[in-house]
Amino acid sequence: MSLRDRVKTMAPPGVRARVQRALVRYGERTSAARPLPDFLIIGTKRGGTTSLWNYLLEHPLVPRLFPAWNTKSAHYFEENFTRGEAWYRSHFPTERRRAALQRRHGGPVRAGEAAPLYMFHPLAAQRVAALMPDVRLIVLLRDPVERAYSHWKERRTEGREPLDFAAALAAEPERTAGERERLIADPGYVSEPYDWWTYRARGRYLEHLTPWLDRFDAGQLLVLASETLYREPAATYAEVLRFLDLPPHAPAAFEVHNGRRSSAMDPAIRAELSAYFAPHNAALQDRLGMTFDWS
Repeated sequence: MSLRDRVKTMAPPGVRARVQRALVRYGERTSAARPLPDFLIIGTKRGGTTSLWNYLLEHPLVPRLFPAWNTKSAHYFEENFTRGEAWYRSHFPTERRRAALQRRHGGPVRAGEAAPLYMFHPLAAQRVAALMPDVRLIVLLRDPVERAYSHWKERRTEGREPLDFAAALAAEPERTAGERERLIADPGYVSEPYDWWTYRARGRYLEHLTPWLDRFDAGQLLVLASETLYREPAATYAEVLRFLDLPPHAPAAFEVHNGRRSSAMDPAIRAELSAYFAPHNAALQDRLGMTFDWS
């Protein structure tokens, strides 16, 4: 059992917090010996990013973030950018740790993180390009109608959404007015409304992918349909491993993470959202040269 797991299971909460702070400080002190990540899963929210991240963590050459406290992201390029590069590097394994993994398992080590807000944040693409111009980017795109409903269900379950789905969609423009502009104007600003209540806006995928497509070579981006991951997890996982130049690996199981069941969406709302997203989906397919099975 690792130190992290022993602390989590055996130590009182106060001790756990002190150990965690100590590990964070250690990570920062050793940041110069910690290479930047090789890949990022940048989106989309409610599109299977947590499932794919957990599948990748089962690969012996994909290390967890340091210190690994049940997290999949440092949230550096959206929430924590003002903390600086040393803080960000502190989350990734040292060169010595990477070398040990490579000797033990063979093949290259690929460290990364999964942060679905990265694709949607107006400054993330330029920040990533400036710091890691050669990074590989993985994008999962889900039917935007289903994604919006799943996003609302998550917020509702968490107690952050008091409105029903129809009311939440109607309130979105007022709730999020000016938030994107404020994020651009103030590099240290963090917007909960922009993260929590953007059910419709996040589904305009091409709008948010364009800054990434403009800054990175096509070979650095792997765009996948979330539905393909759900339907064919083994084949999709194998495609991701090839993209990352990792040797083949078979997880114990392809479990679905963060799934939520609920009543069906109101047909009238579904029809309205389908009509709204249709031109956005068509433009996305034209830009990417891909076909998505979204009705």
